[in-house]
Amino acid sequence: MQKENEKTTETAVMTAMAKFLSEIWFEEEIREQPEHMCEIFEAILVTQVGDYMDLRIKMINCIRTINKLAEALEPFSDLEIKKAYQKMLNT
Repeated sequence: MQKENEKTTETAVMTAMAKFLSEIWFEEEIREQPEHMCEIFEAILVTQVGDYMDLRIKMINCIRTINKLAEALEPFSDLEIKKAYQKMLNT
């Protein structure tokens, strides 16, 4: 990431985000990630390590973030998402 107040175009930011989302969406099944993370975190939470409050907060934030991504892309088919990524990457 760049430092604050450095010149960056909005297009460059959106292109970078499109590339990032494209890579994670098609490499792994993002739609199933929230459930996978919940399973993992629930297993950790019953251990002594899971008693660490900062770790619990980080896990909850991770689940929340991946849920928001999956919800944002849920209305669209994989083909629609792929076309949108390609359009953004080609601009």
